[in-house]
Amino acid sequence: MMRVCLTAFLAVAVAGAMVADARADGRLEARYRMSLGGLELGRAALLIEVDDTSYIASGSGRLTGVVQAVSSGKGTAGARGTVRSGELAPRSFAMEAVSDKKTESIRLVMNGGGVTDMRVEPPVFPSPDRVPVADKDKKGIFDPMTAALVMVPGTDDPLSAKACERTLSIFDGRQRYDLALSYERIDEVKAEKGYAGPAVVCRIAYRPVSGHKPNRAGVKYMMKNKDMFVWLAPVAGTRVLVPFRASVTTAIGIAQLEAEAFETRAVVGTRATPAKAGLP
Repeated sequence: MMRVCLTAFLAVAVAGAMVADARADGRLEARYRMSLGGLELGRAALLIEVDDTSYIASGSGRLTGVVQAVSSGKGTAGARGTVRSGELAPRSFAMEAVSDKKTESIRLVMNGGGVTDMRVEPPVFPSPDRVPVADKDKKGIFDPMTAALVMVPGTDDPLSAKACERTLSIFDGRQRYDLALSYERIDEVKAEKGYAGPAVVCRIAYRPVSGHKPNRAGVKYMMKNKDMFVWLAPVAGTRVLVPFRASVTTAIGIAQLEAEAFETRAVVGTRATPAKAGLP
C-alpha cells in the first residue's frame, strides 16, 4: 500500500517549452512532510530537471517522528528518459530502500517496447496466492518515478481537467498496477517557501493487475478506497504539473504528503543535468 501511495504522491508532468529559438527548460526542488492522522511520519525531497528532449529526476525520503523510534528507514530513487512526440519514454529506473530489518533494491532498463532488463533484490519467488507477472505486463508501462511525470499536451492552460484525464500503467519490478486519475476541482495552495497559487486536484483509483496477492486485506482496501487525491502545481517555464499535496484515507487516519518548500524556475538554454536530491 505504501508503494502505491508514494507513486501517486510523486506524479509529475514534463514538457519542453520554447522561447523564441532558445530552449526553455524547467527545474524543481521540493521538500515534503509525510504524516498520518496529523503525526509526522517522514520527510521527502524531489529534484527534477527537464528539457524538450529529455528528463531526469531523483528523490529521497526517510522516516522521522514517532515512527523513527520504532523502526528506522530511508530510501532513494531516480529515473531518466526522453521526451518524444509529446510523450515520456523511460529508459532507466533505480530504487534502494534500507530499514532495520531489510534492504531492497530494484533496477529497470527500458525502451519503447517495455522492460528489457531488470534486477530485483530480494527476488520475488512464485507463490500460489500471488498473481504472476506475465511478459505482457512489462510492456507499455512507466516505472514508478516516471509514472509521476505526467505531461499535459496542447496549448491551453495546463491547470485544467486535462491534467487528470489519464490512467498511469506502472511496473515497479514486483507489481504491475494502474492508477486511474479523474478531475475533481481547482484549489489554492501555498508552500512555506516558494510556490503559492492554483493547483488542480485529481482523484486516484488503484487497480492491481499482477504481482499482488488478491486476498490480502490491504489490497482489497486500496481497491475500494474512494478517498485518494493529488494536488498538482506547475513548474515554471514548462507545461509541467507536479504533486504539491496528496492524501489517502486509511483505516487509522488520513495519510498525507505536503510540500513545505516548492521552488521552481525556468532555465533557458541548459540541458537537464541535476544532482541527486539530498536526503531530507
